[in-house]
Amino acid sequence: MTWLITGGAGFIGSHVVRAMSRAGERVVVLDDGSSGVAARVPADVPVVTGSVLDRAVLDRAIAEQGVTGVVHLAARKQVGESVEQPLRYYRENLGGLGTLLEAVADAGVGRFVFSSSAAVYGLPDVPLVTESTPCLPLSPYGETKLAGEWLVRAAGRAHGISTACLRYFNVAGAAEPRLADTGVFNIVPMVFDKLTRGEAPQIFGDDYPTPDGTCVRDYIHVEDLADAHLAAARWVGERDGGADLTVNIGRGEGVSVRELIDIVLEVTGRKDVEPVIMPRRAGDPASVVASSELIRRELDWAATRGVREMVESAWEGWCLNHPQVRGA
Repeated sequence: MTWLITGGAGFIGSHVVRAMSRAGERVVVLDDGSSGVAARVPADVPVVTGSVLDRAVLDRAIAEQGVTGVVHLAARKQVGESVEQPLRYYRENLGGLGTLLEAVADAGVGRFVFSSSAAVYGLPDVPLVTESTPCLPLSPYGETKLAGEWLVRAAGRAHGISTACLRYFNVAGAAEPRLADTGVFNIVPMVFDKLTRGEAPQIFGDDYPTPDGTCVRDYIHVEDLADAHLAAARWVGERDGGADLTVNIGRGEGVSVRELIDIVLEVTGRKDVEPVIMPRRAGDPASVVASSELIRRELDWAATRGVREMVESAWEGWCLNHPQVRGA
């Protein structure tokens, strides 16, 4: 098979390219260059520059590269930005997905893996979030991911496409420094950024009903996440047209914000720094931890890397991109 990986030059996308290529799958990258880094893509992997909103580019890439399956990761993904720019998020995330699925259906491509998010759940008030937990997204970003799942499954049923929707929890780490996250939007790089600036990291609320009073989250190493994409791609590749699967991707273990920051301070050699406690942020649930039972049963997949490994590998990547902190 030949897999088209949209957003394949991005942080997560480049790890998926790496995992699938190393497993012997032929992959082709489609990326518009808006946030991806071309150097992340191996030299022997074909790269098509373009947007999933451009039907002509999609048709040409699918035909010329002999695409037989798609892993769709290209999307806007910042919750706060989505609140400020909902029209952009619906246009790019849903409009782009619709255009891509039309191209896929018309070309007879029968395999499709969709990058979704735990943001579809909103504020789940359950000890473990299962795939049957009600989906009540709180942001336009989460809404586009949930509506995207509906569209993927509906198109799959109508056009005989086997589909898998993967609901990511909190992604961190790097397989190698050059593939590290260059954005400062998630908690680990946000703490790195504070430390690099000589500032103390912030904790938003320490009075939650959790063991240490800070929010609890489920963190997944990006290498484990990439391996889950490979497993999902092979699952859809072995199914008859129209089969569908929706699974969480997490470790099934909660880590508090304070625990995570303590690990970051140890790894970076800043154990003398004391985090600053800030007021709670509106909409932050006390605890969100994934149930990983379904993905283990259906894909025979389970995370193997721990939080310290996530932080250590992410720090190596941060140091590569911020030489001023080397040796700190």
